[in-house]
Amino acid sequence: MLRQLVGRRAALDVTADDTRYTAAAAEALREPNRLDWCLRTTKHGPDLRWADCHHHAATCQHEHVVDHQCNAPANPLTDRSRAPRTSPVPAGQLTF
Repeated sequence: MLRQLVGRRAALDVTADDTRYTAAAAEALREPNRLDWCLRTTKHGPDLRWADCHHHAATCQHEHVVDHQCNAPANPLTDRSRAPRTSPVPAGQLTF
């Protein structure tokens, strides 16, 4: 699994599976809430980049990865509305 902040201005927190695909195979797996990323290797290690290479080049030579999609069952939500509330400050101290 790869995790990185992607982008220079408004960075996205990306978690992607480490399965490597060609650009065409990754594009086929893309969904509205599941993106593919161009994976480049720099001297600092793997670097995820927005996969706009689909529009700029006929075939991108870099490997691609796809956003992670968790298949684990969701944890049940607990009802916190009935939990006793405690004051975060000692008795007698004013809070603002």
